[in-house]
Amino acid sequence: MADAAVARLAQGTKVYTEGGHDRVFHQVFGAVPGEQLRKAYACYLSTSSGPVIGTLYLSTARLAFCSDSPLSYHGPAAQPPEPMYYKVVLPLSQVRTVSPSASMWKPAERYIQIATTDNHEFWFMGFVSYDKALRNLSEALHHRA
Repeated sequence: MADAAVARLAQGTKVYTEGGHDRVFHQVFGAVPGEQLRKAYACYLSTSSGPVIGTLYLSTARLAFCSDSPLSYHGPAAQPPEPMYYKVVLPLSQVRTVSPSASMWKPAERYIQIATTDNHEFWFMGFVSYDKALRNLSEALHHRA
């Protein structure tokens, strides 16, 4: 819990010093003509190697996640590990479902599952306001162009 709090403070400081979520979003993911950022959520993305803390961005065109810190990427055996940010970008047109979920063993651990039209799944957790995040993501899916 303490690690998450420290990471969220660091993320808040980064957002503040770089000019807000909107500016950080466009720096990290580039701009799509006419796109506007709707919401940004500090959360975790569940991965095969464990949860990754970062920010989930909801725009009028995309759902995008970027880790708060670079992770070590191990490429070919002869090369040293390379630090890279963990990023996921999903056009809203490719999102099939937004579903609530909870751990069977720990019901307080709630997740949001994002399924895509090409059958990939992404699991997000650790939202400060889970219900608002779920509602906004679901509404974006229903109101997409």
